[in-house]
Amino acid sequence: MRKKLGLVALGAASMLALAACSSGGSSGTSSTPEAANIRVWLNGTDTPQAARDYLKTTFETENPGSTLTIEEQSWTGLVDKLTTSLSGSDSPDVVEVGNTQAAAFTSAGAFEDLTDKYSDLGGDDLLPGFVTAGTYDGKFYAAPYYSGARLVFYKKDLMAASGLSVPTTLDQYVADGVTLAAANPGVSGIYFPGQDWYNALPYIWENGGEIATDDNGTWKAGFESSGAIAGLKQVQQVMTTASVAPKDGNETDPQVPFCAGTVAQLSAPSWVKGSILAAADATAPGCPDQEANLGVYALPGKNGGAAAVFAGGSNIAIAAKSAHPELAYSALKIMLSDDYQTILGKAGLVPAKKSLASTLGTDDVAKATAAAAANAKLTPASPKWADVEAAGILQDFFVKIAQGGDVTTLAADVDSKIDAILNG
Repeated sequence: MRKKLGLVALGAASMLALAACSSGGSSGTSSTPEAANIRVWLNGTDTPQAARDYLKTTFETENPGSTLTIEEQSWTGLVDKLTTSLSGSDSPDVVEVGNTQAAAFTSAGAFEDLTDKYSDLGGDDLLPGFVTAGTYDGKFYAAPYYSGARLVFYKKDLMAASGLSVPTTLDQYVADGVTLAAANPGVSGIYFPGQDWYNALPYIWENGGEIATDDNGTWKAGFESSGAIAGLKQVQQVMTTASVAPKDGNETDPQVPFCAGTVAQLSAPSWVKGSILAAADATAPGCPDQEANLGVYALPGKNGGAAAVFAGGSNIAIAAKSAHPELAYSALKIMLSDDYQTILGKAGLVPAKKSLASTLGTDDVAKATAAAAANAKLTPASPKWADVEAAGILQDFFVKIAQGGDVTTLAADVDSKIDAILNG
């Protein structure tokens, strides 16, 4: 997803502690494991309640005497919390981890080795990019859980009032955002809070830039490249002329400003549709009355077609120090089952299995998701990438861009910081 901010870096001591986790139990296949309570950590509110209910009911039916407890975690500070919990004596059993964070834990031995369970969990039907994210040194540790591409949600009435139609290029999208903001004072033509680096990536990729590349084992950050600079200047244009979002804000709960009437267009994961149309009295209230006025399309690329957007989503794994690995595997199998994944698909989350893509439906969101997901990209496949996120470097970088800082100077500074972490 994600979609995930506010992480805390994995220091050397923490990584060593996690490495010790590899001495945990083995997820064997005993037919009668001792009854126990299994703790499943799910992050944020992305997993719908129907899926949570199905997991608990099915697990407890299949494992008489055992219970399953879902413990919801915040994405903010997750890496730090996982680092502590997975190396301690009170480890959860099954954990969700952002796809960009997975390498930090697979490389540290924090998860059970599932290599011999790969076929049983879905095999080559599993989303290949997320299989790669959950694999380290040739071994499979964290299965795909769900994926999602960012789409553009918009208010049909505001677009029509300005005489605009769905844009076909990235430049047109930016220009339309500026037009909408000028025509509607106090409204973001494109909602873009300063910390939201995930939504900045398409501008960089579409202009020919990269975040970081691996050159024979040495990582080189790429924000200083000409393509990245061109993309960053577009980001700054949007942040300063098309968005009234907080310059130091993050992307959490974007449905709130959307439903408050201060957003004309919003780039967000596909499942945010459910948040926008959620009951008005919910914890993070939506605006179901806007359903007929809610439009959606895939962010267009620089030369047309769908832009390369960040492939948000999560992996799911068994903690190496789970006290009940057999029962944990039972829960994991349910979460990768067709029935469970179908629930996710119907809620707008791209299922972990390619064969279940049709569960997304045939509405505009499903079509836009398919178009966006086909061209989506991941962050650099470095075990230390989570440290970059955790250090808040990218969040700080884009806040400064939102505040009008010199793009070239800021790019040189952030490249230096990223290089130091990835090659440290």
